[in-house]
Amino acid sequence: MSLARNRMAVAAAFAAQGLVFISLTTRLPDIKERWGFSELDVSATLLAVVLLAGAGSVLTEKLAHRIESAVLLRAGLVAIALGMPLMVGGSTIAVYYLGVLVYGVGLGVVDATTNMQAVALEHAYGRPILPSFHGAWTLGGLVGAALTLATAHLPLTAAATIGLVPVAAALLPYLSRDVHPGGPELVGGMEALPVPWRPIVLVGAAMVVFYMVDTASQTWGAVYLDEVFDAPSRWVALATLPYLMASLVTRLAGDRLVAAYGAVLVLRIGAVVACGGLALVTFAPSWPMAVLGFTVVGLGVSVVAPLSFSAAAAIAGRDAPGAVPDRRRVDAVIARFNQFNYAGGLLGAVLTGVVGQHHLRFGFCVPMVLVLALWPLARQFAAIHQGTRIDATASEGT
Repeated sequence: MSLARNRMAVAAAFAAQGLVFISLTTRLPDIKERWGFSELDVSATLLAVVLLAGAGSVLTEKLAHRIESAVLLRAGLVAIALGMPLMVGGSTIAVYYLGVLVYGVGLGVVDATTNMQAVALEHAYGRPILPSFHGAWTLGGLVGAALTLATAHLPLTAAATIGLVPVAAALLPYLSRDVHPGGPELVGGMEALPVPWRPIVLVGAAMVVFYMVDTASQTWGAVYLDEVFDAPSRWVALATLPYLMASLVTRLAGDRLVAAYGAVLVLRIGAVVACGGLALVTFAPSWPMAVLGFTVVGLGVSVVAPLSFSAAAAIAGRDAPGAVPDRRRVDAVIARFNQFNYAGGLLGAVLTGVVGQHHLRFGFCVPMVLVLALWPLARQFAAIHQGTRIDATASEGT
């Protein structure tokens, strides 16, 4: 099977996840109204999703040495396909929280396994391609935001049909893993060969910052326009749509930008741009100006996550024996590294809501300041070029 087919399948999985996630976050005002939630109630739900996703990612790490990421990815896609309809179509609050449980765990599994697959393909291609995969996630999110805008007049339960998309994605051909019997043994889901965690943790800190900004923008953006500016209800999804469009542009250009200028410079310029965008969001005099601010934020920070996974995989596989890093070792590292995603989600979704419970403008001050931490952390991303390995079969299907 050609690598090109695997690459298309993984991109589709990213897109399906983005579609479901953004379909949910852009409907938060409707969910909030349906169940009479306060900002703190929404924060509690988001906290539950983050913690459950973290549990799903930990489970994936434990299983990574015995079960291929392709199998785990299909299971995660089915889980989010079941959880999403329960959240938007459940007739009781108990059914809603059951949906939160199923969706949250499935989200963590899909988060980890899509990046496992993407990193393996990046090693096979021998060049950075993670930004384009995360661009597929953004494209799916754009479709989700557009659907929210187009169906704003329909009942919330109509969104349950979106669950069919990840079911379809679960049927696609993903990259298989060849396990070599004579390879290093795994200990607790991690190979006996020591993993250089210190540089990986520093790269993870950058991903925490990114997901703090990203989750604050995507989770609270629609609520921000609705409550701070009293924007028309059918337009509140515009907090997310232009942000995703800007993110898509940067991510699709990310492979070339990194090749031309290096990850360090790209990340440092992006940090300054994102800080300016968040300042515009925080001090915006009107909702169209806030939308412009979210757009600028998307332009600035969107390549941080894919480059973080690239750097972590490069560091994890750099000292491994052989021409190509052992997939079991890198998969386990990526699953554990994915936990930084949820630490950022906690800061972005929960802290923004708690700090901004009386006025959401205050909540957006948090990511506005902390995004500048990307400047000193960017130096760790030089590992992307130092650690890239080229598979002898990289030319197949390219």
